Amino acid sequence: MRVVALPFERVFEDTSSGNLKVQKGDYVSVGRHPIVDQGQEFVGGFTDDPAYLVKGKGPWIIFGDHTRALKFVDFPFCMGADGVKVLKPKPDVEADPRFLYHFLSANEIPSAGYSRHYKFLKRLEIPLPPLPEQRRIAAILDNADALRRKRKRAIELLDSLTQSIFLEMFGEEPKQLSRWGEPVPLSEVANIGSGITKGRKLNGSSTRRVPYLAVVNVQDRRLELSAVKFIEATNAEIARYRLELNDLLLTEGGDPDKLGRGTLWTGDLDEVIHQNHVFRVRIISNRILPLFLSWLVGSSYGKKYFLRVAKQTTGIASINKTQLSAFPTIIPPLQLQQEFAQAAERIAGEARRFALAVDQVDTLFSSLQHRAFSGQL
Repeated sequence: MRVVALPFERVFEDTSSGNLKVQKGDYVSVGRHPIVDQGQEFVGGFTDDPAYLVKGKGPWIIFGDHTRALKFVDFPFCMGADGVKVLKPKPDVEADPRFLYHFLSANEIPSAGYSRHYKFLKRLEIPLPPLPEQRRIAAILDNADALRRKRKRAIELLDSLTQSIFLEMFGEEPKQLSRWGEPVPLSEVANIGSGITKGRKLNGSSTRRVPYLAVVNVQDRRLELSAVKFIEATNAEIARYRLELNDLLLTEGGDPDKLGRGTLWTGDLDEVIHQNHVFRVRIISNRILPLFLSWLVGSSYGKKYFLRVAKQTTGIASINKTQLSAFPTIIPPLQLQQEFAQAAERIAGEARRFALAVDQVDTLFSSLQHRAFSGQL
């Protein structure tokens, strides 16, 4: 079988220019036309204005110049404003768009922070077997990818189930929550601490190397521990910032809709501390359970509070320790909290089982990608 390797710019054309771009502040949650941007979510929002529709006929491959996110779009869409590259195979090249998408997805693009990454993409050489073979490979990878997505969707649905149970048991609007009595400031039931500052002066103090959690490690209702960094810290600092089981970790800022993002520390690593952009909330009262508090803070009720009090500049929002300490904490009867915690933990057990299956499917998919683009499939 003859395989032709062509430079990236011989295969792809960048059709981004000439299209109107929707600014982030103009997104709506429901609308006629989907907006695809460089974010991790497949669709970032919507607009009703057809003037923003991307010109031409798809399908397209979308690349996030800052985020490295790759998306395959085969429906009419509008472009987000920042860092979106809209790519198509050139008409004189026999290339299947799905094959090209899978090839790009299989290549690790190095991270340059919030810099531009398209320059790395342009360095790639694209191996092009005959068109029927491209379509065969794309179909195999499509089927494997569909299985991955179904497993991940199952985990999302389990998370939604826990959220539904929370809303049914406690509510989310102030009027519903008021039946549990007057809220108390969070500082009344929990100790709230900021973390270690990386650029502090140690003045020659003796230190040792310990893992520490940064903002990237604290996701919404989960921990991302695949890339934990280390820091030199004194024994006093380690004692002060060391995480304990069921500490609630919350990020101090980011996109406005991410305020209140956090999760419980599950003790996966020994002697872990946290950075200053991550708040640590430690329960000091027997009136409230950590798991209930985690879901309350991350609920619509919690997010509305943080949006109301946060400082916002150029699309980034942040909260401080004072605002977090004042969070109006609802305290339902302990027995009800325990019933919720038991239900949530059963669902979390199922989610862990699905997550293990997702890891196995991801490994299989990576193997298929390698075989596909090394001529072994």
